[in-house]
Amino acid sequence: MPSRLRNCLLALSICTLSTTAVFAQSHWTQFRGPNGTGISSEKGIPLTWSPGDFAFNIELNGRGHGSPIIWGEKLFITTSINDTEQEGGAQRFLNCLNASTGEPIWTKPFGFNSSHIHLKNSFSSSTPCTDGERVYVGFADEQRLTLSAYDFEGNLEWRRMLGPFTSQHGFGVSPIVWNGIVFLTKDMMGPSQVFAFDAKTGETKWSILRNIRRTSYATPMILELPGQEPQLICVSGASGITGHNPYTGETLWWTSEFPQRTVASPVFANGLIIASCGGGGRGSDMWAIDPTGRGDVTETHIKWKRTRELPYVPTPIVYGDHLYLWCDLGIVCCVETATGKTLWTERVSDKTVSGSPICIDGKIYCADEDGIVAVIDAAPEFKLHGKSPLGEGTHATPAVAAGRLYFHTFHRLVCLQAESSTAGQ
Repeated sequence: MPSRLRNCLLALSICTLSTTAVFAQSHWTQFRGPNGTGISSEKGIPLTWSPGDFAFNIELNGRGHGSPIIWGEKLFITTSINDTEQEGGAQRFLNCLNASTGEPIWTKPFGFNSSHIHLKNSFSSSTPCTDGERVYVGFADEQRLTLSAYDFEGNLEWRRMLGPFTSQHGFGVSPIVWNGIVFLTKDMMGPSQVFAFDAKTGETKWSILRNIRRTSYATPMILELPGQEPQLICVSGASGITGHNPYTGETLWWTSEFPQRTVASPVFANGLIIASCGGGGRGSDMWAIDPTGRGDVTETHIKWKRTRELPYVPTPIVYGDHLYLWCDLGIVCCVETATGKTLWTERVSDKTVSGSPICIDGKIYCADEDGIVAVIDAAPEFKLHGKSPLGEGTHATPAVAAGRLYFHTFHRLVCLQAESSTAGQ
């Protein structure tokens, strides 16, 4: 091969590898990122900051608790306005922003009725999801639950009306998309279901009925293990933990019901599905399940249970061999994933926490309801790096992509930029 051609091919190869590396870091596609793990390998994200350090801090067109999602240079976020003085109730919005600057690109309004919600909920607490072709978003009032798909230019591609949504606290579960299928759970005070839709057309691929009790809010996850068929893992108070064939909806295995509602989402840790329930601002029960069973696995595949120092709303972080439980009342526990044994317990905040933590390059970030972000090591020895303000309260989970960390406060979107020498590594 001529040396000139060889050099050109080498340069092209290097360019392709470089592009792939940047591409892999530039997406945060759903609640808590890829498959809901909350884990990012981004480098150089600040551990502490002051208000003047933000890359941008912009006001949004309403209030919301949903997380941002990012695909390349586009960021999607939901907001809402509840005008109680006029008929027509609450407006919801899907917003597309420039991920680098926060500049608005387009906004799509949704008209819904005002309905009862919990004081800590909003009318836009659900996080959208994306597969890079469309963005999928759910909204609800008591009369109707909708799931809509938009292309990246803001054109509506399909919308499904999924019946009423009756609950004590309003809507909040988030959709996920995988292998051309969009999944949405509807666990409410009435006929409950899990739905699967064709991502391109919105056509129903399957739906299955669920046990009925109080509303649950856990976002499902996909489990893919080498040599095994994939599973859709769903969690609710009434149905416990269930594993489904994601292509057909067949229920492969299940546990008994949880004693209380579920809000935190399931996580996978070293061969175990871990999920919890709770109420009144505290977690009450956490179960670790071996997902290789079939049928009722309550007596055969629960490897450990935990009934103290548990989160109710925040979803745990799995990092290495450890599970990090950031509890609603500001206490954090490091737990062995294999046994459920506590390694350390520390009070990190004296304020309530309603968002979930995320882990960036081995550091766990979590904001309390006053908008104070604490950063600790994801390690079997506790280390607090510091606490920094956002300038406004938040109930949302952070998002990170392409060297930027985003926080959705009650009315604003705040962005921190990684150090330029390490961003995207």
